Amino acid sequence: MTDILSLTLAECKELAVSLGEKAFRGEQMYRWMQKGAPIEEWNNVPASFRAKIQENCEYRLPKIARKLVSKLDGTVKYLMEMNDGEKIESVFMKYEHGNTVCVSCQAGCRMGCTFCASTLRGRTRNLTASEILGQIAVIGRDTGEKVGGIVMMGIGEPFDNYDNAMKFLRLVSSPDGLNIGLRHISVSTCGVVPGILRLAEEGLPVTLSLSLHSADNERRSRLMPINKKYPIEEVLSACRTYFEKTGRRVSFEYTLIAGENDSAEDAKRLSVVLKKYMGKNPLHVNLILLNSVDETGYSAPQREMANRFKEQLLSLGVNATIRRKLGSDINASCGQLILGENEA
Repeated sequence: MTDILSLTLAECKELAVSLGEKAFRGEQMYRWMQKGAPIEEWNNVPASFRAKIQENCEYRLPKIARKLVSKLDGTVKYLMEMNDGEKIESVFMKYEHGNTVCVSCQAGCRMGCTFCASTLRGRTRNLTASEILGQIAVIGRDTGEKVGGIVMMGIGEPFDNYDNAMKFLRLVSSPDGLNIGLRHISVSTCGVVPGILRLAEEGLPVTLSLSLHSADNERRSRLMPINKKYPIEEVLSACRTYFEKTGRRVSFEYTLIAGENDSAEDAKRLSVVLKKYMGKNPLHVNLILLNSVDETGYSAPQREMANRFKEQLLSLGVNATIRRKLGSDINASCGQLILGENEA
């Protein structure tokens, strides 16, 4: 059955014609889907055409199973249910420059980062491009607000679901659809080198965000098993290639974990490694205070320690900021997205 939410406007028109309708019916269908509207609400589409769609097509629009709103900053965390009953989480965040949605690209994650909640139960399956796009459409409809930015930093590793992730990027940035500029989209990876190199050739001017978290191979391998396959020197060389191919600055995510990677020596090592592999290319280190996950046993350093780490990086000529924490009272912050027993 045709997955209609994954279709372009032109493909929707072709589908309508193939079902014995005028092409403009396909455009009507497309517009409703971009609004995240269930098929029964398509009130300008004849019931006969809707029946044909339901008989011959699949509409993979996620359903909101539950939402939590932060009392601290208005961040909204959504538990969404896919057509097959699989569940994922997405987050709506408000910033001064506009609204951003953090999307999931997999149901679960198999990367095994030891400080992250999303990987605790492994990966169930990949999400389709339409299921990723549907998160944006549904959240825009529920909030009634325009979504201007996307971070692919929810549950899952985008490059472990590469083809669907790329199709999603093209769909969501289409001028015919949600038209979210690719320069306002960040794609985060734990360091899947082939994915970084493939993305560099796609011609998509997104921001690449690398979850680094340590500048020492032994420690990074302990925190992030992917490092055993793609060590720091390979990952950073790929990041340099990405910048040289695209001209897009790479952002390095660095979660500060008390007693693990937050010392003055760690900051110095990070500076040396980034300069060695990235040269004078522009880069940015996004420091994140570890968000609490009971199962990991890790804790965050004091804010004063984080500030010292940032200041040391700045003194060494490395651009760094501490990420503003959003949604911490509803477990919606970085590394906290998970489907616990009480959430499913």
